[in-house]
Amino acid sequence: MTLSAFDVFSIGIGPSSSHTVGPMKAAKRFVELLAERQLLEHVAGVRAELFGSLGATGHGHGSATAVLLGLEGEEPATVDTESVGRRVTSAAATGILLLGGRHAIRFDPELDIVMHRQRALPQHPNAMRFTASGDAGAVLLERTYFSIGGGFVIDPEEVESQEAVRDGVEVRFPFSTAAELLEICASQGLRISDVMMANERVRRSDSEIRAGLLAIWRAMKSCVEAGCRRDPATELPGGLRVRRRAPALHQKLTSGPSAPDTDDPMRVLDWVNLFALAVNEENASGGRVVTAPTNGAAGIVPAVLHYYVCFIPESDEDGIVRFLLTAAAIGILFKLNASISGAEVGCQGEVGSACAMAAGALCELLGGSPAQVENAAEIGVEHHLGLTCDPIGGLVQIPCIERNAIASVKAINAARLALHGDGSHRVSLDEAIKTVRDTGRDMDTKYKETSRGGLAVNVVDC
Repeated sequence: MTLSAFDVFSIGIGPSSSHTVGPMKAAKRFVELLAERQLLEHVAGVRAELFGSLGATGHGHGSATAVLLGLEGEEPATVDTESVGRRVTSAAATGILLLGGRHAIRFDPELDIVMHRQRALPQHPNAMRFTASGDAGAVLLERTYFSIGGGFVIDPEEVESQEAVRDGVEVRFPFSTAAELLEICASQGLRISDVMMANERVRRSDSEIRAGLLAIWRAMKSCVEAGCRRDPATELPGGLRVRRRAPALHQKLTSGPSAPDTDDPMRVLDWVNLFALAVNEENASGGRVVTAPTNGAAGIVPAVLHYYVCFIPESDEDGIVRFLLTAAAIGILFKLNASISGAEVGCQGEVGSACAMAAGALCELLGGSPAQVENAAEIGVEHHLGLTCDPIGGLVQIPCIERNAIASVKAINAARLALHGDGSHRVSLDEAIKTVRDTGRDMDTKYKETSRGGLAVNVVDC
């Protein structure tokens, strides 16, 4: 295991980790390479081409905007989300872009960012090609990148081995399968969060790990709060006329008895739904979110973590840290052995992995053994197997937003179900993850984030 919890959880911008965060990072990486080779000041123009799923649904996912911002040197974690629209409008109006934030080039977003809706590159469904040219039109530099989910970006040489995903750090307890992780826990007498903590220590001090994870939690909390504060009458951008539901639900839940005091035993589910809806509505509108492990599934881990904080009496910051460490360990297993990219394996790899992560993490905090945690994660993903990624209009709205709310409730149920057992079960998490991988390979491309199948073609989007 050479992935960190901070690879699984990263603060970014909506609406998609693979289609927004990835392209922004790739564009910035290209500009940095130009600067490294001392070519930046010689660039007169840049052309960006998006292929496969990026080309098919990039418009609805804000990919063109992400590319523009990345070329200007912005990063997903720090870009001012409130200024995005103005900057895109300015570039289109003036025909000028500040490459790397300092070198002015001619740039027309409509012409210089090309969405190949019917063309894909063979190595990966989320491919980008950047070409920089000089005054006479001669090519100065050309590079291809692949956005493989969760904001990860790799080169063509890395696409087969995905070695860029592994940072090469020697950790104390390496694992690449759930079976290996459980063996470590059994032999060392550790919880899954303990194993992750020990591995994180090779990169950061205990105080840095704790501070970093609590910062992730604060970003999740801020996202929920922002989603609840919005005007209930506003619609999400993109043309589907989807009205925000989180603000109205929040007003309803806070105007009467609080959830713990109500006689309705199911009212807690309304709160869980609210937490998830708030996050995913912020994501759909290009707000600040935490990739967990993707943006399309960004509401599930925060919703279940909010459930822990708000409804488990003994919750504390130590529990929050353990929750995120356990969830990250499970997310790593999906990243290493299957995929978290909807363009590769459908939504089973996004919502399915997030549900497994949240279920396993909650199970540990409720007193579950490592075997019960593994069981909870398996239950969480098993009941998302075969789930397609078919966003209407190429927007991360329908069915994505509701899907996060439903999966959050399923994660809580999976954790509770696992706790009623002794950890033994017929289907292992490793087998379920392998099934995600195999099913994704067999799934027709039209069901993998292209908006050419399923709900995307059976529902009129205007």
